[in-house]
Amino acid sequence: MSEDSVGMLEGNALVAQSGGPTVVINATLAGVIQEALNHPCIGEIYGSMYGLRGMLGGNFIDLAQESQHIIRGLRHTPGAALGSCRFHFQESDLTGIFHVLDKNNIRYFFYIGGNGSQWAANTIDAHARKIGYNMRVIGVPKTIDNDLAVTDHAPGYGSVVKYVATTAREIAIDDQSMGDFDLVSIVEVMGRDSGWIAAGSVLARHIGTPFDAPHLIYIPERPFNDAEFLTSVQKVLENNRYCLVVVSEGIRNAAGEYVRTSGIKDPLGRTELGGAAEHLQCLVEQNLKIKARTTKLGISQRSAAHCASLRDNEEAFQCGTKAVRSAIDGESGKMVTIVRESDSPYAASYALAPLSEVAGKVKGFPAAWIDESGSMISSNFFRYVSPLIQGEVVVPFKGGLPEYVHFRGAKQIESSLFNRRR
Repeated sequence: MSEDSVGMLEGNALVAQSGGPTVVINATLAGVIQEALNHPCIGEIYGSMYGLRGMLGGNFIDLAQESQHIIRGLRHTPGAALGSCRFHFQESDLTGIFHVLDKNNIRYFFYIGGNGSQWAANTIDAHARKIGYNMRVIGVPKTIDNDLAVTDHAPGYGSVVKYVATTAREIAIDDQSMGDFDLVSIVEVMGRDSGWIAAGSVLARHIGTPFDAPHLIYIPERPFNDAEFLTSVQKVLENNRYCLVVVSEGIRNAAGEYVRTSGIKDPLGRTELGGAAEHLQCLVEQNLKIKARTTKLGISQRSAAHCASLRDNEEAFQCGTKAVRSAIDGESGKMVTIVRESDSPYAASYALAPLSEVAGKVKGFPAAWIDESGSMISSNFFRYVSPLIQGEVVVPFKGGLPEYVHFRGAKQIESSLFNRRR
């Protein structure tokens, strides 16, 4: 490792992914890899398998050895190609992490992820400064929840709302065709602390469906009331053959309690959510005595690469390239952000924000974009979200199914990790 008079740091680069994947998280990874290959000061380009867990164990793959076909294929492949993790490391883990970093001469670290990942990147950057380890750390945004602070929006959000709104529109057309009887369809989407995803389903009301569905949208930012919900459903059914409801999994009552949980804790100690749609279904069937059906999109909403937004994909890639260029220029302890320049025509640029301003913070859905009824999203939100879903990613097909890629080096490490667990 050496550093010249203008701050050119020489050494190896490491990139990792963390948290729930998006359909464009690998586009960001492709941006990091392709940009890193352009800079002679970066020697090897390693990928850490399963995020921080790979860093602790030194489970790295040589990304420069992967074919260009695979790197290009990342642009349309869902999931996290390097493997992800939900791992809240302890301060005692930092010694092991920096032992591995030093052993592999890692001088550039790029962490692609959401709130928890940016917290981890900030902690690693702070520790490097504390012990005098010369390394540049850049966080790269990723989350379908769109709840990262500072950035206008997060890569992954445009694609998830494109899929959710498409699904809502298709369900609405199906419901409309089901004959002359009352029917309530309830679609549950992700969103523990914020309602950005559910709110995005309002796009279905603006993209050609003649039925003004979804009719009701419920998000965590507004307390949920059982009686008000039933009244709203009845009002919809007075003028419509059916009622389509979209609900965030994290809706809460006036006391701040989730309306339904599994009672199980996740690896981060949080209560696992799920069942909000079933709660609404029971309310309808028991009180209104009419049929209600539920659809829980689950993992499909974050892995539907066949319905990805081209704009989202391109911005995700650019965030990866911006991260590398920023680190080469001497930046550290920052996260890449997207800055909106205008809505129409849409224009955006890329900047940096201190990780300390992002780590552990949640950007809620603005109250100004919630209708007075509390069960619908205002039309002002449409100007914000509509540009994010534009364009379609071309996914190659083989044998009638989408063709995705997989790192060759990852297969060997995954086999080793599996055998060790056994």
